[in-house]
Amino acid sequence: MTDFYIYAIVALLPLSACMLVVQTNPFHALIIRGILGAVAALVYALWGAPDVALTEALMGTLLAVILSAVAVRSSMVMRLGFIEGEYPEGDRPAGKPIEDLRAVFAKRYMRLELVPYPDESALDQAFKDKEIHAIYMKPKPVAHGDRTFTTTLEKVTVYQTATRLKHLYEIMKEELPSETQVTYFNPLMSPLSSSEQH
Repeated sequence: MTDFYIYAIVALLPLSACMLVVQTNPFHALIIRGILGAVAALVYALWGAPDVALTEALMGTLLAVILSAVAVRSSMVMRLGFIEGEYPEGDRPAGKPIEDLRAVFAKRYMRLELVPYPDESALDQAFKDKEIHAIYMKPKPVAHGDRTFTTTLEKVTVYQTATRLKHLYEIMKEELPSETQVTYFNPLMSPLSSSEQH
């Protein structure tokens, strides 16, 4: 009867492990991982293994959670490049298309980071160098004889998004409104100079 509290604490180990496995939010998973490590350290201490408990507390809980938090924070970002000075609404893209992008990635616990570039060549180079995951740009008018006319794309939407990551393309193509133009480009291609669309 006196050891009942030890059994209750030990029972928290499989419970927190199961919660960790089924967690979809990576930040909640980090918190549960910290709880799992703390419970394990407490169990080791109660059963007379203070050296193992200290190691679990420092390595299994503190260090593992900090390193995982850094990795999750840096990997849960979709970097969207754009050319400065092209947007009448301000110094960076705004409005419904950007709100739609933010909503799509927020469902996956990702941030949308807008990265400005001074001109097309810098934006194109950043895309090729994999500094950004996607490009947000205005479609260019197509010259036809002596006149320039608006493409069907421009009649549908003002801006388009091009990405080099197939998975991001599939997410955006499936979940963004139908009037939003999404293009997939091979990383070796230039989305600003090529008109090939997939």
